[in-house]
Amino acid sequence: MTKSEYENVCKKHFGDDFFYKLNNAKVAVAGLGGLGSHIAVMLARSCIGTLHLIDFDNVDISNLNRQEFYLQHIGRPKTECLKEKLLDINPFLNIITDNIKVTVDNMESLFSDEKIVCEAFDDPEQKAMLVNGLLSLFPDIKLIAGSGMAGCADANLIKTRKVFRNFYICGDEENGIKNHSPLMAARVSVCAGHQANKVIQLILDKGV
Repeated sequence: MTKSEYENVCKKHFGDDFFYKLNNAKVAVAGLGGLGSHIAVMLARSCIGTLHLIDFDNVDISNLNRQEFYLQHIGRPKTECLKEKLLDINPFLNIITDNIKVTVDNMESLFSDEKIVCEAFDDPEQKAMLVNGLLSLFPDIKLIAGSGMAGCADANLIKTRKVFRNFYICGDEENGIKNHSPLMAARVSVCAGHQANKVIQLILDKGV
């Protein structure tokens, strides 16, 4: 398959205008666990042109119940494994990887070129650090965070809410791992779908 063949199929499916906007967009995904790995796959299938994948962790057997990884990936960096998978979906996708833990000190350099960021960390403190840091450093950045997708409560409780200006939260904002609820593939995937969908809306509606 050539690039032009692939693009022609995408244009036929999405239409020229949608394809142009999606293919010229860049999205960063911070955290490649249950949320981030699914978000990245959904965006790759939606003709997003460039993905910036950020995670410091290796695939562990405990990840397989809810993340986009397989047995053969165990022990390898999540950034590396997910990049391979995404290129199997779209071989013409531009992928930037940073196998690094996001900190207050490196946040500015990691996200300085981004217009849209999906926050997809498991740890509540990491989530708060990234959200507060990005909104402070980059007031114009579009930030979509996940909060409350643990357990097996009604999936219809998961929603997308605009908090203010360019900040959105996806989830039920209640059922988190801090409540000792396990993270389950189905509900995590629903939240990831909300985040990916909001990214696509922003690209198509706002042209970012």
